[in-house]
Amino acid sequence: IELGKTVIFDAMKIRHHGDFHLGQLLIAKDDVYILDFEGEPRRTLEERRNKAPPARDVAGFIRSIDYAVSAAVGRADSLNSDDRVALLSRLGALVERLQAAYWESYRNTIGDNKLWPADDTQIQHLLDLFLLEKALYEIEYELTNRPTWVHIPLDATLRILEQQGVIDPRGVIQ
Repeated sequence: IELGKTVIFDAMKIRHHGDFHLGQLLIAKDDVYILDFEGEPRRTLEERRNKAPPARDVAGFIRSIDYAVSAAVGRADSLNSDDRVALLSRLGALVERLQAAYWESYRNTIGDNKLWPADDTQIQHLLDLFLLEKALYEIEYELTNRPTWVHIPLDATLRILEQQGVIDPRGVIQ
């Protein structure tokens, strides 16, 4: 993500889920069903009908892995704040592995086609763009509905900006 620079991606837009996350999956016996195709509830119907790069749904699912772990730790009433921070730190590596496994599996399943840019750097930039978009959407959602959870998307936003070199580890803009 480069501030102040317009980047054009050579990839197709498709009909997409619009709110794809772990909570939209129903596992029954040996099958998985994807539910709730109406998109993000805070978007207008027109926005939800627009086609988008598949990276938007991929980013939503990747973000939901972070959410699932953070929410589970947040519900562990027996943890004091120091233990909670330590556990989240240790689970960070697991979250990254799960996210990477999903992304790798998705790319291997989709194969080489026009749904993604041909250049790996552009693919990562496109995915990062939608990860950031999703995290910012989540901040607004949590402030409105669950203010005590706003730390989850705030932490993610800071991580994304740090990985892109926009801010340093202390949160200072570069």
